[in-house]
Parts: sequence; structure tokens; C-alpha cells
Amino acid sequence: MRITRRPWALAVAPLALALLTATGCDSTSSAPATTKPTAAPSTSTSAARTVARVCANPAAGPAKAPAGAVTVDPAVVGDLATKTKNSPPNTTFWLRPGKHRLDPDRYAQVIPKKGDRYLGAPGAVLDGRKKNQYAFTGNAPDVTIRYLTVQGFVAPQDEGVVNHDSADGWVIEDATIQNNSGAGLMAGARQQVRADCLRDNGQYGMNAYKGNGRLTGLVVEGNEITGNNTGDWERRKEGCGCTGGIKFWEVDGAEISGNWVHDNRGAGLWADTNNNDFRIENNVIEANDGAALIYETSYNAVIRDNTIRRNNWVEGRKAADGGDNFPYATVYLSESGGEPRVKARTDKIEIYRNVLEDNWSGITLWENADRFCNSPANTSSGDCTLLVKKTASCVRPAIAKAPLYSDCRWKTQRVDIHDNRFVLDESVVKCTEMCDRMAVLSNYGTYPDWSPYKGEQVADAITEKQHNRWHDNVYVGPWKFVAEDQSRVLDFGQWQATPYLQDKGSTLDLQAGG
Repeated sequence: MRITRRPWALAVAPLALALLTATGCDSTSSAPATTKPTAAPSTSTSAARTVARVCANPAAGPAKAPAGAVTVDPAVVGDLATKTKNSPPNTTFWLRPGKHRLDPDRYAQVIPKKGDRYLGAPGAVLDGRKKNQYAFTGNAPDVTIRYLTVQGFVAPQDEGVVNHDSADGWVIEDATIQNNSGAGLMAGARQQVRADCLRDNGQYGMNAYKGNGRLTGLVVEGNEITGNNTGDWERRKEGCGCTGGIKFWEVDGAEISGNWVHDNRGAGLWADTNNNDFRIENNVIEANDGAALIYETSYNAVIRDNTIRRNNWVEGRKAADGGDNFPYATVYLSESGGEPRVKARTDKIEIYRNVLEDNWSGITLWENADRFCNSPANTSSGDCTLLVKKTASCVRPAIAKAPLYSDCRWKTQRVDIHDNRFVLDESVVKCTEMCDRMAVLSNYGTYPDWSPYKGEQVADAITEKQHNRWHDNVYVGPWKFVAEDQSRVLDFGQWQATPYLQDKGSTLDLQAGG
């Protein structure tokens, strides 16, 4: 599932507290101090929003062992794994205060049984000491981990430390998962991730990837997700598509609400490859080096009531400084749209009632004309759309006519962007161009030789025929608009006029944003 999103791939929560002016967590970004945004909100235009400051204010676990619980002693190396092995399913384990260790073997790990519960006392830490790869593994369902700090594990790339095998029904709540390699946390079906601090992990805060089927019913609520991708993987493996505060793969049904997603190296939230039925609401997403949100080759979502500010300053500026005129955005929809034939709570992607303030650009809707099932330009290698059962059927001559002509490609369609507030002050972002774009576009189709999508037909479709529209928005600042291809830059009047007819009922105040 290697993804590249650059255009040249052609070839709220129970523990939420009031937002203060400090983040409570140190940023791990390598951006120069002169360009790195702060997490402090502007008091003039930001929407009122609370954030989950759980890293600075973690909830405390029980100071005494609950009745019937097995007590785990930090002075005994491997005590947690041993007692888990020797206890029946549905056992509650209470970890005493102190630093708990596994055996020094790299593959030493805790393998829960069905229904096991792990509760940390105040100050209880499970420390991998940079020796153990995994903390909690196995396929047992319905495991609960609460009030525990898990740190210092060295999972390999794309693997995770907690719930390594993506078992179903786990609850991870009031936990701190920090300073690990790989992903701090993996996800299974019906997993609940609530009021956790996912901080300073090497690749992802969480990697929602099951590997043996679709991942359903995921809840991510009231967490602080910050400082992840300390390994800087996108620069180590350019185009890997392998980072983010959270990365979602083939998740069907997700509630992402009340989280504070900030200061991650790369994207804040990234849904990649055949995700569907997401509701992303009431989050604060800010000061991430890359986009706040990427929704890629995926379907049907509601994105509403979020505060999104000061994102993509690092990656957007780097691209612009390199002469790239692609409209890198803070909300980026790539080959993603509404599809009534894929069952969900909505049959479109609706983006509304959000405040986007002083980000590097706004919303970009993109569709790569050369990316479709069986194309060498499909960087989701081996994957096809949810509308085609056999990838191998997307070949000539069948792909040149209905239904495969439509169904073999992921479409950016049925996107409804309304009642949002877009604020840009170039003096805050410290830019004079390329940070001010709203866009709907594609490339000129050229590849492969047998592609039925050559030429401008995809660009024409995404811009004028696939029911993508902006309306009833408020723009503050010197916004520009891009349509069809990245060279076509429009002013507000041109954007509203024929043939684009965008932003009916919207307003633009050029001066108020700086």
C-alpha cells in the first residue's frame, strides 16, 4: 500500500479541558523556529473549542488493587507476561506503581487472553527499554488497557507496540503510549481508543490496519495525538505514504471526535485506500508539518465542526520553495468521493461548519487521471475500488466501456463544501504566494498506453461533471482558486462565474485576513 500523493506520480471528550496557550507537549518537528507554527490559538477568529489535554493531565488509575485483581510487581522482571500466561481469560491485572519490564529477549511480550483487563496504578509504566519489540500481542478479543504508560518499545516499520496483531474489540483508555518505534498502537474491529496520549512515536501514533479483512466500527475519541513520526519516514523513504498522527487503511465505519491532533511530523490524520463511512467532528487539528487531513482513494465521509489551523507550513513551504505549483492543501481529498453504491451513513463527502485558519492553503480536490485499477501509476499496488471484485477485470477492452470505465477508478465526486470559514493572514503564515489556494483539478492523462482516460477528460469531469461544489462559505484574506489544472488560477469572480459556478452564496473579504 505504498502511496504517493504528489502530482508527479503521473508518469467531545470526557477529559477535555479548556484550550490554553501552551500545548503541554514538546514539538518534535525539525522545522526552523522562524517557520514553525505555535499551537497557541489566535483569539480573534478561532472558533471556541475544547481540546483533550491528556498528555499534560493524564487520568490516574486505582491506587489499590480492585477486588479479585492479580497484582503485578515491577520488581519482578517478566511478571506481567508470566501472570498473564498462568491466569484464565477475563482476568483483571493491576500493575503496581513503578517501571515494569519484560524479559530482555526482543520477542518477549504480553499475550492476553479473551476479556483480560490491565489497569495501571498511578505511576505504572511498562517499559521496553529499547530491547523489546512488542508490548501486547495476540488475537484475543475484548482486551482492556487503562491508566498505563507504555514506552520504549522498538517495533519494526509498519508494525505496532500495543495490539500488535490488530485483535478485535480492544479498549485502550486513559493510557499514555509514547517514545516507541513503529506505531504506538494498532487497531482491530470495534476498537475504542479514548482519552489516550499517543505521543512521540517513531512512525504513527496509531496505525489502523488489520491486514486480514476490513476494519469496522473504530472509535477514536478525546485523545491527544502529538509529536509522532519522530523517525521522519517520508524523508527516509520518499513517497512511502507511511506516516501520520493516525493512518487508516480499509476502515469501514469510524468515529473520530474530540481529539487534539497537533505537532506531528507529516499529516495529522490520513485515511488511505478504501476507507468508508468516516465521521470526523469536533477535533482541533493544528500545527502539523503536513496536511491536517488527507482522505485518499476512499469513500463517504462527514467532516464537520473541526478547528483546523496552522497546518502544512513545513511541507507546503518546502514544495513552493522548490518551484512546485501544485496546490498543497490542509484538507486534501485525493481520488475520494461520495458513492451511493457503497453502504454508509451518507452517500457523499460533506465538509461543513469547520474553521480553517492560517493554514498553508485550504481544500484541494484532486484526481490523478493515470491512477486506476491495474495501472502502474496506482501506488496502492494490488488494490482496486470497492466497486470491482476482480482487479484483473480492469483491462482493455472492457475498461473502455461501462460499467468498468467508471468503476475501475476512484473518483473525487459528490463533495459538498459549505458553511465553512476560511481565514488566511499571509503575515502569519509568512508567505506571499502558493499558500492561498482552494482547488479542484486533475492532470492530463498520459499513462499507461492502454489507458482509456487520456487527455483532459478526467480534469473536465472532476471540475464540471462530478457534482463537486463549494457554497455558502466565508473567506477572509487574499484567496485564489484553481480549477481543472494547476496552471489555471482564478479570482473569486471567475470562480463563481461560468463555467465553474462555485461558491454560490459565499462571501470574500480580501483585506481582513492581512
